[in-house]
Amino acid sequence: EHCRVQAVEERTNNECSCEISLLRQAVLQNNDQLLSEMLCQEIYKKVINCRGGWGVAGTPLHAAVSKGHLSCLQVLLAHGAKVDCVDVKAQTPLFAAVRGKYLECVLALLRAGANPNGNSTNNCSPVLTAAREGDVEILKELLRHGAEVNSRSKVLLWTSSARVSSGPLYLAAVYGHLECFKLLLLYGADPDYNCTDARLLSSMKQPKTVLEMCLRHGCDVEFIQLLIDFGANVYLPTLFLTLIFCVFLTSSGNPKTLMSQCRLALMGIFTRCEDLSLSKAPPVCGHVLFLF
Repeated sequence: EHCRVQAVEERTNNECSCEISLLRQAVLQNNDQLLSEMLCQEIYKKVINCRGGWGVAGTPLHAAVSKGHLSCLQVLLAHGAKVDCVDVKAQTPLFAAVRGKYLECVLALLRAGANPNGNSTNNCSPVLTAAREGDVEILKELLRHGAEVNSRSKVLLWTSSARVSSGPLYLAAVYGHLECFKLLLLYGADPDYNCTDARLLSSMKQPKTVLEMCLRHGCDVEFIQLLIDFGANVYLPTLFLTLIFCVFLTSSGNPKTLMSQCRLALMGIFTRCEDLSLSKAPPVCGHVLFLF
């Protein structure tokens, strides 16, 4: 069925390439008046959701949002453009608007009913893009409209060798976007793996937590504090090894100073846990502190 639909679309594109090209030209010139006049004609209206043929990845709506042309976007939607149409990479117009950091276009698409998660067959998503770019206002609007805060399986993304769930929380931490990181936690992101898909987690070999990855990437202490405040489990099996790994990497240059810093960092982690003391701490905590 998919192949049949694709064949029909390609045939339509070939037969109407001139009309599609003229529509795109009006959009790219941000000429909303001309665009509106054209779309009142059936010959143009029937190709409103067609991709532009050879070398053109998306529909006129993709072209409008890729340039941030809000007025043309509104004209296209008013004349029946599909809000969740996809380009050759299975990216929706919302994805293009987020990538371009066009907040008004993002809002217009979401109000028109765009799926805040994008298309499920695309490896990325609007939330992942906003978290990576640190665009907190766009991320907030996506989350307000129901976008997922945790990782989900996507076609061709996960392999048996994967060890970390590369969700929005992980990306916000690695790229140092603290406000996005905090916002995701406030909207319910899982503080351990940023993933609640048991099948996805089980496909990974010894999955790494967000806390572990923050330590490995040298994220600021604020990221660690937020994870603990939102309930991250600091006693997961592989965390002890990660702490030792971090100490090993940082201790070769100036052992005394770095050792002291690691001691303070560990004490900060453990003392922030409610009712935690050395007498109540599990054996692993005692072992870690004993090393210093």
